[in-house]
Amino acid sequence: MKHIFIMNPASGSVSRRDRLVESINAATEEAGADREIYFTKHQGDCRRYVGEICSKYEAESRPVRIYGCGGDGTVNEVVNGAYGYENVELGIIPMGTGNDYIRNYGEVSDFRDIRRQLAGTSVYSDAIRYRAEYKGVVTEGYCANMFNIGFDCNVVDLTARVKRWPFISGSLAYLVSVVIMLVKKKGADIRIEYSDGHVKDGKILLTAVANGCYCGGGVKGVPYCDLNDGLMDVSVINDISRNFFIRVFPSYAKGTHPEKKSMIKKKVLEYTKEKTLTITANGESLRLCTDGEITTQKRIEFSAVKDAFRFIVPAASL
Repeated sequence: MKHIFIMNPASGSVSRRDRLVESINAATEEAGADREIYFTKHQGDCRRYVGEICSKYEAESRPVRIYGCGGDGTVNEVVNGAYGYENVELGIIPMGTGNDYIRNYGEVSDFRDIRRQLAGTSVYSDAIRYRAEYKGVVTEGYCANMFNIGFDCNVVDLTARVKRWPFISGSLAYLVSVVIMLVKKKGADIRIEYSDGHVKDGKILLTAVANGCYCGGGVKGVPYCDLNDGLMDVSVINDISRNFFIRVFPSYAKGTHPEKKSMIKKKVLEYTKEKTLTITANGESLRLCTDGEITTQKRIEFSAVKDAFRFIVPAASL
């Protein structure tokens, strides 16, 4: 079986990439595995290349394993490039700061072990199909982990800018952004149409439409997700006061907030599992975070896709 490693040059330091290439070469040579390493050239190149590889190997009736080396954005590009092909298994070697999708399967460190990746087995994972529209432009695709609107999206958006500040990078940039957004408490004004016909309309602090549990580098904001149940988990936190949210944020980060008595008493959280969902901005637009990538949209239609792709889970310690 061919093992193709796709590396995002923008993820991680040069020395870290060099060490990863050495690890890939050593592990594949030890296993006698046929390998190829491809460096992406621009945003979207990963998705394009994955699609070409999948098409080629499907035409030759050969299986292939493709490993995306990067962060959550790389996960998204790999999944979108491979969707619809049955001959491919997808793996992720973390080089980003979030790495949230893989946290659903184990420790991030497990996925950095190339030998264990090569020996791993694949499991089916769902995805979320979306159709987004803004000013007449329609965007369609698949999300592997999570969509965020409101607070979480604003944190990710700000983190990208904070990383450009002197001496701040990675997880520190995220923590600084969380503190700033806790003070600002900026949410969103949206209309949510649920699959049963129920409508929620007005200001919210945050909304997550999720396949996986984690966002923001390990924040377990949607704790009841099952990546293979054929459903999306939809978590909405209402427009609560700044002080109250600051008090409950630690439990939100740990994923224990649905059981917190104060959350239940104040009816702060609405948590459901859905097959379809539509969200529309009440104003001109909203900011949408899709697997860590930010866009501006007016209306988004979501639908759960069962068994969308096969994902490689590293073998137990070798």
